[in-house]
Amino acid sequence: MSEHYLELRDLRVRYDNVEALHGINVRVGKGEIVAILGANGAGKSTTLKTISGLMKPSDGGVYFKGKPLHTLHSHEIVRLGITHAPEGRRVFNTLTVMENLDLGAFTRNDKERTAFILNWIFELFPRLKERVEQLAGTLSGGEQQMLAIGRALMGDPKVLLLDEPSLGLAPILVRSIFDSVREINEHGVTVILVEQNARAALKLATRGYVMEVGNILIENSAAALLEDPEVQKAYLGGS
Repeated sequence: MSEHYLELRDLRVRYDNVEALHGINVRVGKGEIVAILGANGAGKSTTLKTISGLMKPSDGGVYFKGKPLHTLHSHEIVRLGITHAPEGRRVFNTLTVMENLDLGAFTRNDKERTAFILNWIFELFPRLKERVEQLAGTLSGGEQQMLAIGRALMGDPKVLLLDEPSLGLAPILVRSIFDSVREINEHGVTVILVEQNARAALKLATRGYVMEVGNILIENSAAALLEDPEVQKAYLGGS
């Protein structure tokens, strides 16, 4: 495992006059699933948005294989192999499933590889293949989440950023989505997972970070975080 495959160094991010991230440090090794946990407003989504270039740091930086990402535009970051499935799915409701997937491949020009990835997505999510001509806005919440992940996978990522993939889904669909994330990881994709369902995320992850109001509170292996009394009390319903 590369210790510094993706790294956030002393990362600070502001929304106007309010600092949302207070100099955080995060390291992700190649092939890992790293969970980022925390309450609403902790800075989890801001962290992912900064990695993918949707937000720019006020200080510090984001580095991929030792090279700065924070100086690049979002489409350049996608081209390097980092894609983002945002919170709330954000599918294009008036476009078909296939049109949404095609948009995920907008930086790619290798038709053979793109066709291979599309077939893999349909194996992961057979329901998308069944609904390929259906408008995305008419899909169920679970199907829209599959589409959001599939669209991100169309960019052939080395690193996949997942923001709240289980949000609003029935338990059986949550299990299905998490099984798919495990399979994506087994295909060699490094995953950074922001997730309110802390127990499910830690059971899936290699390591985890716990955030609180823009700071990293705890960093440890996923197994250790599952056993940590403070994490149990705050996020796992423990006493």
